[in-house]
Amino acid sequence: MDDSELHNLQNACDELIRRQNSLLIASRSVDGAVAISYAPYFRDETGFYIFISELARHTQNLLAQPQASILFIEPEATASNPFARQRLTFDCVVREISKSHEDYAQKLDAMALKFGEIVDVLRTLPDFHLLVLQPQTGQFVAGFGKAFSVDSLGRLQ
Repeated sequence: MDDSELHNLQNACDELIRRQNSLLIASRSVDGAVAISYAPYFRDETGFYIFISELARHTQNLLAQPQASILFIEPEATASNPFARQRLTFDCVVREISKSHEDYAQKLDAMALKFGEIVDVLRTLPDFHLLVLQPQTGQFVAGFGKAFSVDSLGRLQ
């Protein structure tokens, strides 16, 4: 693969994340039941931050089993073929940011800049938890026969 093709693939991978405000989350309960859900996210160099209610099944799963798989996928409406939608998956370690941690307010402020005053409303609710999903490994699928390993930052390897 030449540099131009690699550059185009990297741009497609980066754009897939940039175009979306939420990510899909696969989690597992302590008894092994699998759940899939979604959450709006804010991203920085550490990972993907989500602010979610403990009333949701995925929150309970992520707190009990701090691992997740996340997915970004090309919308069906823009895909040329539903069997070959571009997608990016990451296997993540999950860490809770406690309300007393120095980063807590800063990360939620950044999330409020992205999503508006709803974040300020959610901050007042006692059942919400700030979690960071830290990618370990990943894969970008650009189409049929075009699957690439990515590092924790989404850089093609």
